[in-house]
Amino acid sequence: MNSPIFEILFIHNKLNGSLERPVYLQLAEIILLSIKEGKLKTGQKLPSSRDFASFLDINRITVSKAFEELQNQGWLESFTGRGTFVSSHIPEIKPEKLQKQSNRTQKNSGFIIEKKPYLENSYFVPKTNLHFDDGFPDPKLAPLKELYRAYRNQLTRSGLYDKFGSYGNPDGSEYYKNAISQHLNETRGLKTTSKNILSVRGTVMGVNLVCNALINPGDIIVTGVPGWRRAENNFLHAKAKHIGISVDEHGLVVEELRKICQKQKIRMVYVTSHHHYPTTVSLRIDRRLELLKLANEYGFIIFEDDYDFDFHYSNRPLLPLASADENGMVIYCGSFSKSFSPAFRMGYLAAPENVIEHLTNVRVLLDRQGDHILDNAMGEIINDGTVQRYLRKSLNIYQDKRDYFCSLLGSELGDFVNFSIPNGGMTVWTKFDTSINLEKLASKAYEKGLYFSDGKAHQYPNFNANGTRLGFASSSKEDLMKGVDILRKLI
Repeated sequence: MNSPIFEILFIHNKLNGSLERPVYLQLAEIILLSIKEGKLKTGQKLPSSRDFASFLDINRITVSKAFEELQNQGWLESFTGRGTFVSSHIPEIKPEKLQKQSNRTQKNSGFIIEKKPYLENSYFVPKTNLHFDDGFPDPKLAPLKELYRAYRNQLTRSGLYDKFGSYGNPDGSEYYKNAISQHLNETRGLKTTSKNILSVRGTVMGVNLVCNALINPGDIIVTGVPGWRRAENNFLHAKAKHIGISVDEHGLVVEELRKICQKQKIRMVYVTSHHHYPTTVSLRIDRRLELLKLANEYGFIIFEDDYDFDFHYSNRPLLPLASADENGMVIYCGSFSKSFSPAFRMGYLAAPENVIEHLTNVRVLLDRQGDHILDNAMGEIINDGTVQRYLRKSLNIYQDKRDYFCSLLGSELGDFVNFSIPNGGMTVWTKFDTSINLEKLASKAYEKGLYFSDGKAHQYPNFNANGTRLGFASSSKEDLMKGVDILRKLI
């Protein structure tokens, strides 16, 4: 029997036995498409599996499997002695509506998305051989072999069920937290135990988690200007009110903060005290003490982002605010992304125990737990001294690169740029002459094979230094020379 349904189904569709996709699924998809397009109606009876098999010259079992697949999905229903029908539970479908959409991919949703300016990120990944980046480390120096060895050890040692058979603690593995706690106590003067540590996937996650857990709509958050846009965008997304205050050669101008505190209730101050982002200046000791005093007096949180503590060249690194915090006002955040590589998303928050407990409970809503295997591997190379040896070695190399790069900037571009040799970090905050269009310069340099930021991320309504961060740590001396030569010729 040649049912007219066969013409509906197969006038534009054919089965292909040479494809990897099973024939029964191909048949099921052809029937399903005809239902969705309204060509097969609700309650319509289909030819028998015997007739399908005869018409298509395929095995009857293949047809039965196709029917069964669609029955399981609810598109067909079968009745003993009566046959197989398009499900009566499917509402009537207008063919023209679905036909119009059937050949296009879904680029836009059918629901409204409220677009916000601070969420418009280009996620630009430069593809040049030369780069003055945002202060990334040189991956050639990172102890990748040691980290790989430690990670492999985690996969081969005993206790597989504890590692892979169930979930672990959402605040991080105990081994990693103990390693981080001891590391912070020895190197940064903190007074922590594992209960004061929360493992996070880098600084951005730490900022976002604090916003979700401790910031309510309308809360006031104060940062320095210029500052880090990624943190500021998190504050805006939390519907907080963001207030920017000045940054000078001694860091955050804390006197401006006091004046705000006298008029408004502040919930949090975000600060990069060691090397202010983006200008790299350090917060002077009197301002550090005054900031802690204000936090105690007015009850606001200090979020201390210490993104590159380990790289300070002129003297020993300044101890973080958290080391002098006697009243539990500071949430301290660190990351290994600036030590090893941005590709490794390993970081931590250090705070009073009840804060960590609260942040952990909120973290579960987003991420049941982090990567305990990677955390344990990191903990192992902290405990065996690998990280400490790497930091000592790379510190000398980065200082040498800093001196060489600053010498090049001074000798080759001295008439067009203004900068101070940074005491630490991996970038030079460089201000260009106002006659130079930094955006155009960055675009032309990119065409020549050199990437650097055009500085737009550091511009504010009342602040534009025509400056940008020129990173030196991830480049060789030869590449630094080539990059500066490109800038010299363009300028």
